[in-house]
Amino acid sequence: MLRWSARVLTGLRAALSVTVLAALGTAAPLPAQAQAPAYPSKPVRIIVPFPAGGTTDIVARLLAVELQKAWGQPVVVENRAGAGGNIGAEAAAKSPADGYTLLMATVGTHAINLPLFEQNRQKLPYHPLNDFVAISNVAAVPNVMIVPASLPVTTAAEFIAYAKARPGQLNMASSGNGTSIHLTGELFKSLTGTFMVHLPYRGSAPALTDLMAGNTQVMFDNLPSALPHIRSGRLKALAVTSHDRSPALPNVPTLEEAAGLKGFDATAWFGLLAPAGTPREAVSRVQADVGRILATPEMRERFAAQGALPVPNTSEQFTAFIRSEIDKWARVVKFSGARVD
Repeated sequence: MLRWSARVLTGLRAALSVTVLAALGTAAPLPAQAQAPAYPSKPVRIIVPFPAGGTTDIVARLLAVELQKAWGQPVVVENRAGAGGNIGAEAAAKSPADGYTLLMATVGTHAINLPLFEQNRQKLPYHPLNDFVAISNVAAVPNVMIVPASLPVTTAAEFIAYAKARPGQLNMASSGNGTSIHLTGELFKSLTGTFMVHLPYRGSAPALTDLMAGNTQVMFDNLPSALPHIRSGRLKALAVTSHDRSPALPNVPTLEEAAGLKGFDATAWFGLLAPAGTPREAVSRVQADVGRILATPEMRERFAAQGALPVPNTSEQFTAFIRSEIDKWARVVKFSGARVD
């Protein structure tokens, strides 16, 4: 019978203990890696490249309120006006691509300005497709041809005759060079053979103020920002620039109806984008929540009260739409001969 000495047994026990502990150590689970917080985990800002009070600002603030409710995080609208929307768009393009800076882009900043500046042999400080990732279109609105209540015309046809009798004596206000408001007016001038001096402002709000004061004589403003002044009687709406009449102003004719400008259709749109390289998770979350919010009866009603139509879509659809709009407005820019003043 094999016998072990006390010294040998002690050594065996020590070796066995080390072996067991080593085995247990290799089987122990690794420390859990820290998980990144779900987006959004801090305040989000939406850059509006025009002053407060204009249509871009109105649309952004309506949406921001609902996104803040959905996310439980502050959604701050930051107005960065100037240069026809280029200052705000450039600021957004150069912001960190982390999902916490969004841009409420417009047909001006992301469809008109590129061909407009190219025609003037100038370079935009950003590229509407390469420097951004499209998230979702948000709203579409017609522009409306408005004049001061004191101007002695009541129809678009009367205005054309009035302008033709006063070449170069009338001022046409806009929210800035390259905006849909500017280019709609340029297209109107080209098709009607009228000559009016273009006065660009830093947004719709100051342009409307001067228009109501009679310092300018006409403007082709986005309907939401003009609507309160039309309803108050301080401005007269002569026509809408869309193909169809607007439900918000059912008694106001289209330019085709009012002045025989066949096929005239200039509709503004507003959509969310983020800097190129923004994580797909953030883009998908914003797109899904925007789509859900815009589908609610409450939001559709709020937009309708502003003369706007909710038009959500996917990132891919919005990208394709922007590309088609650039092509469309490039033809209009060339046809109208519009210039950056």
